[in-house]
Amino acid sequence: MEIVKEKKIDYVQREIKNETDPEVKKLLDLYYSALSSIDTEFSYWYTRRWDELDGNVLTIRRGEALKAAFSHLTPNIYPGEKLVMQKAYYYRGSFPMQWVSLRFLLDNQEKKAASGGKNVMATGGGNVTKDFDNVLSIAGKFGLRKEEKTAMDKITKSWVGRSVEDIIKDNQTALYDYDFKRKLMDARISFDDAGYTFVQGRETMNLYYPLQYGLKNLMELISKRKDEVAGLCGGDGVSGMDRFYYYQAVLSVLEGIQNWILNYAKLAKKLADKEKNKKNKKNYQEVADILNHIAYKKPETFRQALQLFHTLHIAALNEDPICGVSPGRMGQILYPWFEQDIEKGIITEEEVIELFEMHRVKLTCVDIFASENLVGGANSGNTYNNLSLGGLKKDGTQATNRLEYLILEAGIRCATPQPTLTCLYDEKLPEDFLLKCIECNKSGVGYPAWINNQNSQQILLKQFGSEGMTVKDARAAAIGGCLAVAPGCFNEIDLNGKKYEIPGGAGLTTLGGALAIALPKILEAVLFNGIDARTGDRIYEAHNSPLDSYEELFEQFKNYYTQTITTILKHSNFQMDITRKNNMSIINSFMKPDCLKKGLHNGQKGYRYNSTLMVIGSGTITMVNSLAAIKKIVYDTKKYTLEELKDALLNNFGYIEAEKTGNFSINEQKKKENISKYDDIHQACLEAEKYGNANKYVDEILKEYEDWMCEKVTSFESLYGEKFFPGQFVTGHHGPHGAITIASADGRLSGTTYSDASMSAYPGTDKNGPYAIFTSATVWDHSNSQSSQLNIKLHPTAVAGLTGSKKMLSLTRSYLRKGGQHIQYNVVDSNCLRDAQAHPEEYRDLLVRVSGFTQYWCELSKPIQDEVIARTDYEGVS
Repeated sequence: MEIVKEKKIDYVQREIKNETDPEVKKLLDLYYSALSSIDTEFSYWYTRRWDELDGNVLTIRRGEALKAAFSHLTPNIYPGEKLVMQKAYYYRGSFPMQWVSLRFLLDNQEKKAASGGKNVMATGGGNVTKDFDNVLSIAGKFGLRKEEKTAMDKITKSWVGRSVEDIIKDNQTALYDYDFKRKLMDARISFDDAGYTFVQGRETMNLYYPLQYGLKNLMELISKRKDEVAGLCGGDGVSGMDRFYYYQAVLSVLEGIQNWILNYAKLAKKLADKEKNKKNKKNYQEVADILNHIAYKKPETFRQALQLFHTLHIAALNEDPICGVSPGRMGQILYPWFEQDIEKGIITEEEVIELFEMHRVKLTCVDIFASENLVGGANSGNTYNNLSLGGLKKDGTQATNRLEYLILEAGIRCATPQPTLTCLYDEKLPEDFLLKCIECNKSGVGYPAWINNQNSQQILLKQFGSEGMTVKDARAAAIGGCLAVAPGCFNEIDLNGKKYEIPGGAGLTTLGGALAIALPKILEAVLFNGIDARTGDRIYEAHNSPLDSYEELFEQFKNYYTQTITTILKHSNFQMDITRKNNMSIINSFMKPDCLKKGLHNGQKGYRYNSTLMVIGSGTITMVNSLAAIKKIVYDTKKYTLEELKDALLNNFGYIEAEKTGNFSINEQKKKENISKYDDIHQACLEAEKYGNANKYVDEILKEYEDWMCEKVTSFESLYGEKFFPGQFVTGHHGPHGAITIASADGRLSGTTYSDASMSAYPGTDKNGPYAIFTSATVWDHSNSQSSQLNIKLHPTAVAGLTGSKKMLSLTRSYLRKGGQHIQYNVVDSNCLRDAQAHPEEYRDLLVRVSGFTQYWCELSKPIQDEVIARTDYEGVS
């Protein structure tokens, strides 16, 4: 394995490096040079049509507004593209959706308003972090041409007072605990409001109807159904009459999508007619023919099926500010067309790999337009298009096929953040497929993540049992967004007389509920009697407890946690209720089979499974380690008093705050001069037992918290009349959350990041190797919660060669067999990351795994970069 010397830094390169297809490389290079850009085309036509229908039924207005917006999107096709259609005109294009959220666009001090003044944005890659030339920076990431600013402002101001966000804010003040909710948000204990930020996402697509019927026949089917229900309630006196309006809205949207496809077809034909180069001319003509076919008919070839799949995926992303609407088990969905095309000699495997590489570039170009707080802080610029592999068929046999091997190969050759890949690990999966997944891991891309498929089935049976979840439906699951196990179902496709069962999504978004609750911040409030120790503001009512015992401390933590989620969930229900009544899903819902059968959209429980909303914690291990340290040095050994500890925390153990040093991991902190009074207590906090070392003292605290929390969360009811479910994935929240939290009792310093994921050890504290982490992580039942994440960083030398690959697979199996739900890897030399941080311009294509997603290094904020570097490097795997 080659050692590379760059600027006096030695680092080991990643072992696997397969070459990108030359035509794809041109498109990828175009992406590297492109900037995140927004325009107002979609926004203008949506708003114009919405206003024209003032006073009409909201569902019909929504469908017509979407139709107008899609019908007027200007197509753009780049030379060499064989897979076309994108969100907006620009290559990395997006647009505001002021009808959902607009306040951050109106705020002149948006950075402070959106992030509490504590968010640190990435400055590299395609991010437009400041104005230049004729371009304005919007939300710290997107570029807007100055000539479009007037139009955007006009559209934005026209939605003031009637956007979903405004309706929510105008009404939620009537809730009796609004003031407390506001305090929680101001303190950043909860990261964002669910109702108007990302209103859909972390779910999987379902394209059964479009793939089986084609758009023309599907529209005829819906039109017939609309006529059947006109004027009838069907025994449902609440929503029954709405079925007519819903079907009418779906027809409108499908007409708009047809127009959108045909506009691209016209452009492709125009380009073909003008093109002199025979190869390019042929390509443009093929694209035109495919688009003209799928605008009306069901796909007959693999390329047609892939183009329709991609088109409807982008259509869903254009419906709302959406994060994590995932392709699902795409290789199994598209397999019928692949199998028959290969048998007929219509396509080769190399051609399929090239198409999947192009698909990777197209999805990587997708941006979500939202506030700086979301795109930079919580999401680190990621869109979470998660493509699942493996798992089981409806009959319980293993589900891998040849197409999934090609998807993995495309992921190795074309290393991009999107779509991320996930292996639904099951003992029935073939060894060579699992080793192909390991090969992909070793290329350094951070995917696939590994999910325990048997555990996932148990999660779904528990979470959706009250809605009739069956084992067969549980086998259709895929990963929605970064790590949520999304419910699904199987449907039968008939292609040329041969029948196939394909999986697809069947559930609501998992984005509602309480998003990213800052657990160490709640513990901080307990220690300081309900006060935010950073600002001095009161968050909670004073508990006035002397906290004389550990049991009393933990009981008060549970009390404040319960107060927090009680209020956040109540407001979340309120927000999502207003959203579903004013901004219902038409596109995403018509692609979930049950909605079309029932005639009900997502807000009316049209989906088969609606118990998807969750309560998500951030900084679990930082909180657990802090509890362990307090228990040890204050209550058990009585080495220090609680007041002495609080004094040390307030004074950051004598160190300079991270915000001032610009370093956000504990490894790179600077002490204040001539202050040593806190050295001993800091050392005691650092030496206290830490999670990840198979130590019962701290692991029992984790188990007690998990068992209590999982039961507590399921006692709350969502707006759909179903139970909330616990979730434990964080994306980039641990950076901004760390920024607003003073030093913690585990020895972490003020402003530095929390522990990442939920089952990862705090960087540098796992001393006994990965198997000790596995023991610590599995002291509780992972099937009681969604998405329990574990990140592991391996040095490339630790898994070199075939022997290393087998060791890595054995390591993965060991954790999943112990009951772990999720594990993912960074295979990288940390010296490489340090050099990339110092010289980002030389590492434009460097990818790392963060927390449920892969991202370009240069598009991560510095707090997250520092945290990834600080993670323990395992240089050997046994």
